[in-house]
Amino acid sequence: MPLTRRDFAKRSAYTGAGVALVGSAGVLGTAPGALAAEDPGADAADAAATGLGYGPLVSDPKGILALPQGFRYRIITRTGETTLETGESTPSNHDGTATFEGTRGATLLVNNHELKGPRSDWPHPVPLTEGLVYDPAASGGCTVVEVSKHGDHVTEWVGIAGTSTNCAGGSTPWGTWLTCEETEDKAGQHGMTKDHGYVFEVDPHDRRANRDPKPIKALGRYAHEAVVVDPKRGDLYLTEDASGPNGLFYRWVPPHGFEHGRGKLRTLADDAGVLQAPVCYDSGGRFVDDLSRATKTGTVYGVDWVDVPDRDAKSVPVRKQFTDGRITRARKLEGMWWADGGAYIVSSFARAESPVQHDGQVWFYDPKRRTLTLKVLLGVNPDPAKDGAFDGPDNITVSPYGGLILAEDGEGIQHLFGATDDGRTYPIARNELNIGSAEEPEYSEFAGVVFSPDGDTLYANIQDPGIMLAITGPWRRQG
Repeated sequence: MPLTRRDFAKRSAYTGAGVALVGSAGVLGTAPGALAAEDPGADAADAAATGLGYGPLVSDPKGILALPQGFRYRIITRTGETTLETGESTPSNHDGTATFEGTRGATLLVNNHELKGPRSDWPHPVPLTEGLVYDPAASGGCTVVEVSKHGDHVTEWVGIAGTSTNCAGGSTPWGTWLTCEETEDKAGQHGMTKDHGYVFEVDPHDRRANRDPKPIKALGRYAHEAVVVDPKRGDLYLTEDASGPNGLFYRWVPPHGFEHGRGKLRTLADDAGVLQAPVCYDSGGRFVDDLSRATKTGTVYGVDWVDVPDRDAKSVPVRKQFTDGRITRARKLEGMWWADGGAYIVSSFARAESPVQHDGQVWFYDPKRRTLTLKVLLGVNPDPAKDGAFDGPDNITVSPYGGLILAEDGEGIQHLFGATDDGRTYPIARNELNIGSAEEPEYSEFAGVVFSPDGDTLYANIQDPGIMLAITGPWRRQG
C-alpha cells in the first residue's frame, strides 16, 4: 500500500519532526562547511580543542598519507609495483572495496578498478583471465586481495574482467560483492562489444562461482554507483551517478518467493522483480523535485515508488524515461552503506545543474517508515586548496567506533574524515601524494573506505595511481 502525500503530512503533523531517529550512527548534524556555518573550518578547530577525533594530522615524510599521531599505514597493493599471483601488475584506478573473513584469520578484499573504455587506453587494465571475462574489449573489473592474519603476506587475483568503469558496489549478507558499472556504453560505443551499465556478482570465497560472468539485468542498465541489500525484506537499493538530467535512487523488489543466496541473482530473468524510482514529498505534502532542496539537517521526506518503464534502457536512458515533476532526482549519487535498519546514501555535491548548491549530503532511507532523512550537509567549500574543511564525499562506511567514515572526492585536498552522532566532523587521513606539479598540485580521490571484519584496520584506496592502504592505530569511540 503506497504512503500517500496526505498520509505523510498527517503523520508529520502528529509527530512534529515526523520520525524518531535511532541507531549506532545517530542523528548527524551540520558538518564543517555546512550551509548554516559561517566559518567552514570552525567545527574542525572546535574538534581539536575538545579532543574530538584523534588529533592533528602529521605530515608523512614518504609523501603518501598524513595520519594522527600513533597511527600508521602500510601499502597493500600499488599499481606498477605489486603483482597478481599470475605475474601481471595490480590493475590501476582502485575504487569501491569490501572486506570479508577469510580462512585462518585472513581478510579478503574485493577491489573495484574504475577503468572505462578500450584496454589500449590503460597501461594496467584488469587482465583477461580465462573464464572470467564478460567483454574482452573492456578494461575494468575486480581483483580479490587476500591479506594474511598478521598482514605479512598478500595475494591478489582476478575476480571478474572485461567490465567497464567499476566504481562502487556493495557487499551482500550472504558474503559476496556486487560490482557496479558506472557507464551507459552499448555495444559499438568506445570499442565495446557488449552492452554495459550492469551489476555483476563476485564471490571472494569461490573462484569457480565467478566463471562465465553474467550481468544481473533485473537491476537495470544505467550509470550504477553503489548497491545495498535490505537483509529483512530482500529489496536492493541502488544509486546512479549521472547528469543531464540528474540521476536517481532506485529500489529493486524481488519477485514473490525469491530467496537470496550465493549466485542466486544471476539466475533471475532479465525482467524479474520490479525496478522503481522515488517520488519524494515534504511534511506539507508538496512534491520535491531534487534532494538538493533540503538545506537543514533533520529534514524528512516521505517516499513513494514508481515503476521504471524500460529498465534495460534499450532506446532511452532510465533517468530520462521520467518527465520533470514525476520523479525526485539528486546530483552525484555515490556511495551507500546499510546499517541501523536502512541505507545511508551520499550525494557528493550539487552545482548549477541542481536547484540548490552544496558540497555534500548524506541521507538515511528508512524502509519501514518509507522516509529519507538528511543526516549530513556540507556547504560549498570556498577554498578547497586550504586544509580544514571537507567537501565532495563519495564512498561511505559506518564505523564500529560510532558515526560515519567518508572518503573525499572533491576539489583540492583530499581527506578521509569522520562524522559523529551529533554532527561534528574530524580528519582521519590526508592524501599527500601529489600527482600534479609543485606549481599546480593535484591529489587523487580517496575511495573504498571500509573496516576489516574485526574492526582493527581501516582500508582505503588512493585511486590514482592505484594504492590500497591499511590504516591501524588507537581507534576509540567517537561522540
